Amino acid sequence: MSEDTGPILNIVGESVALGPVRRDLIPTYQRWVNDLGTLRTLAMPPTPMILERETAWFEGVIAQDDLAMFTVYERATGRPIGNTELREIDFRNGTAGFGLMIGEPDARGKGYGTETTRLMLDYAFTALGLHNVLLTVYEHNPAAHRVYRKAGFREIGRRREARVSAGRRWDEIYMDCLATGFTSPLLARVFASDGDRSRGEP
Repeated sequence: MSEDTGPILNIVGESVALGPVRRDLIPTYQRWVNDLGTLRTLAMPPTPMILERETAWFEGVIAQDDLAMFTVYERATGRPIGNTELREIDFRNGTAGFGLMIGEPDARGKGYGTETTRLMLDYAFTALGLHNVLLTVYEHNPAAHRVYRKAGFREIGRRREARVSAGRRWDEIYMDCLATGFTSPLLARVFASDGDRSRGEP
């Protein structure tokens, strides 16, 4: 992908890269949330999403000061494959919530979710200086639960039988990650002081 013609990328990992949400991708975002298999794991009702509503969602996203949302790109192809966010960012207390959606079904199960989660934790702790990041995952989504554990989150509690899927009740699982238990995989080098850079650290 040419740097002159490709999308803006804020954070570039090994397999995925993160860049700003884009108005021209609204139809792509709309397509993702019209997939009932994707909606099954999100806090959204399984109703059709028309373009006007998705556009209104986009306008709301770019107007929020306490939200940092990125488009997730597959590095090998340059195609957008999902969205990820830090929401309710509270700089005074150093907290935020985390969300991730891999919208392209064929991009799941390849480790992209794990790397995206680690990059977002790196962004939260290293770039923004936050201390605690929280997420909610549903019991009927064990793949996401494994991804978040692998990336550094730990289960801290459950709201029992608070989610209905396929005619059954499931727990909402709460997980968090602390800056003190996380090692930066990338951004520590970007944000290193000039003195550390001159010594080749970290």
